[in-house]
Amino acid sequence: MRRRSVLSGIATGTTMATAGCLSGVFEDHPDDVVLDPQEDQRAESGELAYPAYGEPLPAFQLPDPLTGTAIDTGSVDETMILTTFFASCPAECGILLNRLASAQAILNESGLANETLFLAITFDPDRDDAEMLRENAARIGADLEAGNWRYLRPQSPEAAERIVEDQLGIGFERDVDSPRVPGYDFTHSVLTLLVNPEGIVERAYRGETLDLDRVTGDVEAVVEKSRDDA
Repeated sequence: MRRRSVLSGIATGTTMATAGCLSGVFEDHPDDVVLDPQEDQRAESGELAYPAYGEPLPAFQLPDPLTGTAIDTGSVDETMILTTFFASCPAECGILLNRLASAQAILNESGLANETLFLAITFDPDRDDAEMLRENAARIGADLEAGNWRYLRPQSPEAAERIVEDQLGIGFERDVDSPRVPGYDFTHSVLTLLVNPEGIVERAYRGETLDLDRVTGDVEAVVEKSRDDA
């Protein structure tokens, strides 16, 4: 069953539409969150297709083809930064992942490698095998040796749809007519989730041009609070 209707239309040009935020969306501060309500959120969390501020991240398990292990999001104790992508993407996915790799470097330099976990989930398992994902890591500058950047690959296109679209509410659609990518392209939404160690979404960042200062500051605040509560 789909989480809600998936993103009420996947944005043309592959990037999620950035409609203005709604003032006064939140009546109070939800339990189990660290950050204040997200000022640029488009609507109440329950009205959005994807899990947003104050909502639990759906639990799922996916294999990491680079390590031969699997990640169960319901068992993660670190602060998660999660996004979806396809490695053949010629534009927005590379921009987004490069920024997230820069955020990883900043946070690792600040001593937070053991308290953060970056999860990049491909929705193109037909092409994104281990070799393709290693090439992607080298291209975007992700530090695989640090141990806190993990690529997750559903076992089939059907599994990708079930987890990325149905559970996470992040829309994507194969496009065989696009001139951008040989074979097939994807029209897709671009979303990054910041999830605290309790499994609750703190931020849902839309689009590929993430503000590094904002993202790293948000992560640091969530990690600091989790340290205080430990």
